[in-house]
Amino acid sequence: MRDNLLDLVEHTHDLGCIGLVKIIGTDTVTEIAGLATDKSVVLQASFLQPISDFVGTFGMPNLDKLKILLNIQEYRENADITVTKQNRNDVDVPVGLHFTNAGGDFQNDYRFMSSEIVSDQLKTAKMRPVNWNIEFEPKLSGITKLKMQAQANSEQPNFKVRVDNNNLKFAFGDHSTHAGDFVFESGITGSMKHSWGWPVKQVISILDLDGDKIMKISDEGAMQIIVNSGVAVYTYTLPAQSK
Repeated sequence: MRDNLLDLVEHTHDLGCIGLVKIIGTDTVTEIAGLATDKSVVLQASFLQPISDFVGTFGMPNLDKLKILLNIQEYRENADITVTKQNRNDVDVPVGLHFTNAGGDFQNDYRFMSSEIVSDQLKTAKMRPVNWNIEFEPKLSGITKLKMQAQANSEQPNFKVRVDNNNLKFAFGDHSTHAGDFVFESGITGSMKHSWGWPVKQVISILDLDGDKIMKISDEGAMQIIVNSGVAVYTYTLPAQSK
């Protein structure tokens, strides 16, 4: 349980923009939905193996608190982390997590959010089908250059994407500002007519996550980064920025 929860926290809370997720669980699948507070990132994810105690629909709020509990020394080894349930309308539903250390003398409770409240607070829009013009596995060299270019152009919240001679280029600023660009990925197949903008901080945060990654870009104004952590598959969709 702890490994699953740590993976979830790392791939949601640690981005710095997602503080609440919705769990939709059945006997065969455990799914996660999330939305950045500024709506810059839409998250859809699924654990590779369903979590039997997560059957039902509920919210996990205050992910910062959950991260603290998971990393408290008393709960790092041989701790007992169990899902607490309550009977509602003749159905046992998950209502929280109970933490007990190995000695049984240090305990904490983390409360879930009811399905009604989380569905009201986390209204994730269903993504319409998108034609992905470009798809590739991002390289560490490109991610490193993105970080350097972001540092050199720290006043720019967004970067633009274009394809030039089969090179995928990321550009910061324009002719009226300090500016810079670089080749993020070479040998690209596919083209783009538009030069959309994307949020620097969110893209770097996602690309920094542990796991195998696939990056997709659509000329319709969408970017998608899929991260397989080995515990779950996280799909982050970023709508293009207007500025």
